Amino acid sequence: MNNAAFFVAASELLDAILTGVAPADAHMERYFRGQPKLGVRDRGRIAETVYACLRRRRRLGILTRPDDGLKATAEGLVAAWLAIRQDWSVRALADNGYHGDATVLLERVRNPKTDPLPPAVACDLPDWLYERLLAHYGEAETRALSAALNEPATLDLRVNTLKATREEAAACLVEAGFPAEPTPYSPSGLRRTERAPLFKTPCFEKGLIEVQDEGSQLLSLLLEPKRGEMIVDFCAGAGGKTLHLGALMANSGSLYALDTAAKRLARLKPRLARAGLGNVRSVVIGHERDQRVLRLAGKIDRVLVDAPCSGTGTLRRNPDIKWRPIDLEKLLASQRVILDAAATLVKPGGRLVYATCSLLREENDDVVSGFLKRHPEFTALSATEVLARRQITLPATPLPLGAALTDALRLLPHQHHTDGFFALVMQRA
Repeated sequence: MNNAAFFVAASELLDAILTGVAPADAHMERYFRGQPKLGVRDRGRIAETVYACLRRRRRLGILTRPDDGLKATAEGLVAAWLAIRQDWSVRALADNGYHGDATVLLERVRNPKTDPLPPAVACDLPDWLYERLLAHYGEAETRALSAALNEPATLDLRVNTLKATREEAAACLVEAGFPAEPTPYSPSGLRRTERAPLFKTPCFEKGLIEVQDEGSQLLSLLLEPKRGEMIVDFCAGAGGKTLHLGALMANSGSLYALDTAAKRLARLKPRLARAGLGNVRSVVIGHERDQRVLRLAGKIDRVLVDAPCSGTGTLRRNPDIKWRPIDLEKLLASQRVILDAAATLVKPGGRLVYATCSLLREENDDVVSGFLKRHPEFTALSATEVLARRQITLPATPLPLGAALTDALRLLPHQHHTDGFFALVMQRA
């Protein structure tokens, strides 16, 4: 692919994401499906450029539209990024399709204003999110956190311990030409700092590995599942944590994967076959009080609630979330309803884990604090002690400002090199 075709493709795809309502990965999948002649390298080059522009949208926008960077065109954002990162010249920009004033753009790139940028712009965050993070974490921590969120995520893998040890899976990846290092916390995690086409490797096709962030792997470990138990993954989605739980249960007992989206759950079926799991029952429910949920009331040993949330902890992977409107009040109402419903399934002495991939106190501390007040039969357990039983020790980190829950798991990209996660372990009396 020549530079002109690349510039047009990246600009078209970025524009579709910025003007559409679907997630960036859905737009990419649709776009690349319509461009079957594009090779793996070309797709990777386009995707990396688009994601970089989404991460740095505010600062790149200032270069092309100083009065209001958020209204910069997709073409302008791509041009600014290429001028910065790949040192495209005025001629290269003009020759390859940039319709703006390339001379002015290059002058702004090479001689930026010395005036300090507004804090939210400097952090490449929308104002609403910057203000919330500032209130939760303070200025210094917010800047460090935003810097980590604006870098690409690592490629984290989880070894399917039903089929291989971590060492065996790592050896298989080396043989395929994609070496990976053990993750520092998850005992079944591997990590690559570079992306790789792993889905066509024998390691993936044989079910030895799954793509899963290390932080997400720790959430399953908080449940401490045992063989022969009845366990529910209440918001299973495509089943990443379901697969992990099934392996931790040694493919025994009964593991229910519940979700209201049939399309999401349908993606779990081939993953179960590849993983060699036979103890999972996928159940599409209409709502939290579905009869299929009520029939399990008081019978379940352990319930995981990975609640629908703002996704602000995943901005390394999903930077488009920053620029889409979020109805936070609607999310909070849904989280409270889901958690209350999931709690009814837990039998006496059973365990409930509430988790989000959000950085916001409203979705984390506030939701579970309200739940514990409404449900005195549940008490919080120390996530640190639970993980210690697996010989997992996380570095000590300060609590967010105003946070009262000292027992919760809190993972942050700049401190733990995972996505941002919150989780609270609770036990029923």
